[in-house]
Amino acid sequence: MSSAEAVAPVFDIETGLQALVARGYQFVHPADERGEVLAVVGVRVHDDVVDVVRLNAEDDVEAIRMPGTEDNIFEPERWLWRRSGEGAQVLAEMLSLPDAC
Repeated sequence: MSSAEAVAPVFDIETGLQALVARGYQFVHPADERGEVLAVVGVRVHDDVVDVVRLNAEDDVEAIRMPGTEDNIFEPERWLWRRSGEGAQVLAEMLSLPDAC
């Protein structure tokens, strides 16, 4: 069984986002030239790591934890953990990570 299968989502995306905000994630909402939101992106810098989550749609979420030394957090060269897929599942896995690696 993979780690993705081992962690079952226990909440919906809204609850997951609220939990991320409670942990100190800061969110931005990049938009196109018409003002339509393209994604919801959350970032949290803590200890010696950076966590980034990008929600493109409910079933298209990407999350990554990288060393705090990465120059470009949107295209890191190295990462410590990375997942993509259905939103509630990815958020559940991200929330289950310890604060530091």
